[in-house]
Amino acid sequence: MYYVFIYDMNSKTKTQVDQGIFESCMVWCGPELEPTPCTSFSWGEGVIQEIEKNHSTIFQARYGIIPGLINGHTHVGDCFLPEVAVPLTLEEAFFRPNGYKYRALKEILVKDHVRHMTDFLNAMASSGTIAHVDFREQGLEGAKRLREASALSGVESIILSQFNESPQKDSELEDASLHLEQTVLDDLSDTLEVADGFSESTMNDLTDTAWTQIREQLRIKKKASAIHCLESHGYRDLSMSRTGKGDLQRALELLDPDLIIHLTVATADEIQGLADSGKTAVLNPRANAALGLPLPPVAALMKAGVNLLLGTDNGILNGPDLFKELDFTYKLARSQWGDGRHPLPTEIFKMVTSNFSKTPWGKNYPGILEEGLPANFVVIDFQKPAFQNSREITGTVLTRTSPEDILQTVRQGKTLYSS
Repeated sequence: MYYVFIYDMNSKTKTQVDQGIFESCMVWCGPELEPTPCTSFSWGEGVIQEIEKNHSTIFQARYGIIPGLINGHTHVGDCFLPEVAVPLTLEEAFFRPNGYKYRALKEILVKDHVRHMTDFLNAMASSGTIAHVDFREQGLEGAKRLREASALSGVESIILSQFNESPQKDSELEDASLHLEQTVLDDLSDTLEVADGFSESTMNDLTDTAWTQIREQLRIKKKASAIHCLESHGYRDLSMSRTGKGDLQRALELLDPDLIIHLTVATADEIQGLADSGKTAVLNPRANAALGLPLPPVAALMKAGVNLLLGTDNGILNGPDLFKELDFTYKLARSQWGDGRHPLPTEIFKMVTSNFSKTPWGKNYPGILEEGLPANFVVIDFQKPAFQNSREITGTVLTRTSPEDILQTVRQGKTLYSS
């Protein structure tokens, strides 16, 4: 069985059933995401209560139960502008202050903006995503808007905010010693009261001294950080011309970020340096492809041992369906590996599930299904022909699941979506 929302039409709020049981199911258990035949899977009080394994030699699953998916990198704020970047360059569409999206963000009404973001998050839930890490523009105001949309949808928004206006002019960035004014730091402090961390776009947006100030502020506030690195050769080249160091090297030395995004043009030395740092990277292959950028070196990063997540990136570029990202990335990695055998589907699947356990938010979102852990899971209709006939069930889940196959999405025991 599975459960649905109950709506109170007078209050317009959702009353969510927070317990239930599924029988005859395939459950992806533990950190290695082992597909396991189970007689039943039950949850209540926000946690997984029991996973009863089935040891019969003959078993037909009615349901597939996988960990709730986690989107490692989004820009939900521009979801009201789908495909606007098609005729534009990366700079024309996305760079501050005159990029198209920044001009549009200044013009949209708050209520309309929150509605668009809520709809986008609801679409996440209907395709199996329970949480996302968002680079949120517009400073404190932007964080408040997304926090409201998150509450309305039930999808957890981990908000990493950006300054509303760039605090340092391009003409000033040659001086590495230039510091941020106290008013800027006060503004950041106010934003961090709402946001979960900080995410200025690139290392080239601020001086070395400014990054050191921000790192100290984040340490005091116990907040996270993330940064785009090596999305194009221009990121590295500009950083080298100003400071003599590439943007990834500066990020590791100055910001010490929790997440590093993109890495599409990372060299072998940069990949090894990233692996040695132990940092988590987030890849966005479909967004990179849509912008005509190089595809990320997925296979090389995996071989080096970098902990990897996947993200759908800007709402301008992609819808929020992570299964599309899984399908694309799995096939990209197979092509880059080139031996016809690697990587196994499970290793890609971990990028939206158990690899998240190594981030600052892993306690609430370990991406693992075990008794006693948070009830974060997705139920797939396994009575569909593709799943019934699969010869490699994890591969089928990665490459053939669509929103139409999702029966239920549950976060912390609460149903976000039910078909």
